[in-house]
Amino acid sequence: MFKIISAAPITGYKLDIRFDDGVGGVVDLKARLFGPVFEALKDPALFAQVGVDEFGAVCWPNGADLAPDALHEQLKNGAQAA
Repeated sequence: MFKIISAAPITGYKLDIRFDDGVGGVVDLKARLFGPVFEALKDPALFAQVGVDEFGAVCWPNGADLAPDALHEQLKNGAQAA
């Protein structure tokens, strides 16, 4: 399994993500910010607190996280948002 080594917030609820195998790019999360945990990430200040946990997953202080496998597949296949 590939691990995320960096995740940087970009305006418009996007993340610039880099994996340990060199795959990387920009992922637009605006359409995914729904539900009890992810709704809170619509606050730009909270969204900007994105990090990477010890398992190589994107995470936020409120407990929201994104598994790296789906993000890797999306970026590997070129389904990026610029």
